[in-house]
Amino acid sequence: MNLIEGVCIRILLLSKMLLFLRTLFHVGRRASHRVSPLSPNPSNPTNPFFISFTVSHSHASLIACPWIWFTTFLCIFRYPFATNSNPNFFFDDINKESLRTIVQQEHWDDSRIVNLFDSALAPIWVCKVLVELKGDPKLALRFFKWAGTRIGFRHTTESYCVLSHILFCARMYSDAHKILTDLVLLRRVLPGCDVFDVLWSTRNVCVMGFGVFDALFSVLVEVGMLEEATECFLRMRKYRVLPKPRSCNALLHGLSKSGKGELSREFFKDMISAGIRPSVFTYNIMIDYTCKEGDLGTARSLFQQMKQMGLVPDSITYNSLIDGHGKVGLLDESVCIFEEMKNVGCEPDVGVNLNTITYTALVDGFCEDGRIKEAEEIFRAMLKAGVIPNQKTYTALFHGYIKAKKIESAMDLLQEMTEKSIKPDILLYGTIIWCLCSQHKLEECKLVIGEMKGYGLSANHFIYTTLMDAYFKAGKTTEALNLLQQMQDLNIEVNVVTYCALIDGLCKKGLVEEAIKYFGNMTDIGMQPNVAVYTALIDGLCKNNNIKAAKKLFDEMLEKGLIPDKNVYTALIDGNLKHGNVQEALNLRDRMIDLGREFDLPAYTSLIWGLSQCGQVQQARKFFDEMIGKGILPDEILCICLLRKYYELGNMDEATELQNEMVKRGLLTGSGDLEVPNL
Repeated sequence: MNLIEGVCIRILLLSKMLLFLRTLFHVGRRASHRVSPLSPNPSNPTNPFFISFTVSHSHASLIACPWIWFTTFLCIFRYPFATNSNPNFFFDDINKESLRTIVQQEHWDDSRIVNLFDSALAPIWVCKVLVELKGDPKLALRFFKWAGTRIGFRHTTESYCVLSHILFCARMYSDAHKILTDLVLLRRVLPGCDVFDVLWSTRNVCVMGFGVFDALFSVLVEVGMLEEATECFLRMRKYRVLPKPRSCNALLHGLSKSGKGELSREFFKDMISAGIRPSVFTYNIMIDYTCKEGDLGTARSLFQQMKQMGLVPDSITYNSLIDGHGKVGLLDESVCIFEEMKNVGCEPDVGVNLNTITYTALVDGFCEDGRIKEAEEIFRAMLKAGVIPNQKTYTALFHGYIKAKKIESAMDLLQEMTEKSIKPDILLYGTIIWCLCSQHKLEECKLVIGEMKGYGLSANHFIYTTLMDAYFKAGKTTEALNLLQQMQDLNIEVNVVTYCALIDGLCKKGLVEEAIKYFGNMTDIGMQPNVAVYTALIDGLCKNNNIKAAKKLFDEMLEKGLIPDKNVYTALIDGNLKHGNVQEALNLRDRMIDLGREFDLPAYTSLIWGLSQCGQVQQARKFFDEMIGKGILPDEILCICLLRKYYELGNMDEATELQNEMVKRGLLTGSGDLEVPNL
């Protein structure tokens, strides 16, 4: 064929395409909503280009998406104007049986197949071939896959959708799912027209069925295109081809777990309004999400709603509610829900693990609230019910004992875990080491570290920081610094908390210059010191008579936008009073009050002791009475310090009166003739 003939054919095809589009956009209101199989136009049987589609006004998804036709139209111009084939050749030279034989025997070198892909209309021919092979879906799939391997050829969206319909009608669901997944991931559909539109427009290729639309919806959820899935749902609702409740649950779960909680709430409402009946699993997703968000009012409302619908809450429902209430301290409500769960005979769906989760949530909640007796009662009830505690249950109770300072009970529980071959996790090991460090049992800590290594666990930054702090408190500065070197050698994170323990430990040992060096290292590596780090260094500077540097560091904190806590103010008040800067100390006290920082025992102790040492006994007495009035009781040493100053200044009557008052309040032991010790 020469160039002139090719151009003539193109012009003819173009004119017919334009005529077809004009006809398409003037379809009457009474036109059938069905789309016929892709077959040659009966009015022009010799020209297979015209594929017959009829559309209704109410279901005009084709008209709503003219891009479908535009993409088909563009196929004409994908190849050069010269072609080696006659556009009418294919179905003139081959019948259906011959086509099946070629595909079945994979005679891909057959000239009729080869010439097909030399045509500019190849994408349309492929779609036509798929329809011709719909009676044998496996052959259709084989042809589709082979065509996709042809160099320079790409399937149209219509081909993907036609094949999806064919496979779905043949109940080849996994293959249909794979084709839809490939199409969605290609993201080749043009703006203004999504996969749903094309899938809807080709829906009558096979016997009418809507399961394929649910499959598309599910694919969008599976590949994480959650917002697209939500949009797909709205289109499905418009055409009354609703997805299955299970598919909706998958989207709901995905939205709630991906930080798009508000979208999950909206989608839940859309489900209900569309007439999709929610299941227990649906409500479990929403109740779990609202509990984790702390929206317990909505969670309880959903709980009542599901029961009103005749749905029976399961263990997952109750566990979410128990855990949600426990996490915010509403433990009495958690117990009530737990009792209801037992009363209705709710049994776990997948073994005893869910019951274990329920009990563990209660134990953990009571321990976090400091109600260790109630936690022990729940633990005993758990054992009595025949539910076996797991590692998390023991960990929760162990933490509770440590928090309640019941160290012996914690160690007994640890022994019980060992006897039952329950291996602690890294979190529990960290708590064990913290407990041993608080008892100054550093040698035992080494044994625990060795045990961890035997289980294949490595100490983390929390454990190293805990040990470092303990070594400093035990006066083993060298060992503490060696731990820092170990962390660096093992590439274990050295974070702000570690530096805080390091700087605080060095300052308390009087190694302020060394502490300043590590403080500078933080800035050098781009780590921003926090309030705790500044507090440790300011306190160290004050206690080592470097009040000027402490004030400078305090100003630096303010410039960086850090808000000093009461410990910083207490350290500066103490430091200033030791240097006789009474007015500066009182100014800091006023500033602290203005910022809403309430004085505590350490702050009052520093202020009263410092004022006493400066001879300001009247001021000291004023703050002494103030702290008692607030219910903050001084220790005996502070009382003796204040009395001694009164005696030193010769204020004997006031000293005697104050001493009697202290004895009366139970702040001092002994009688009224208490001899003030030489401090």
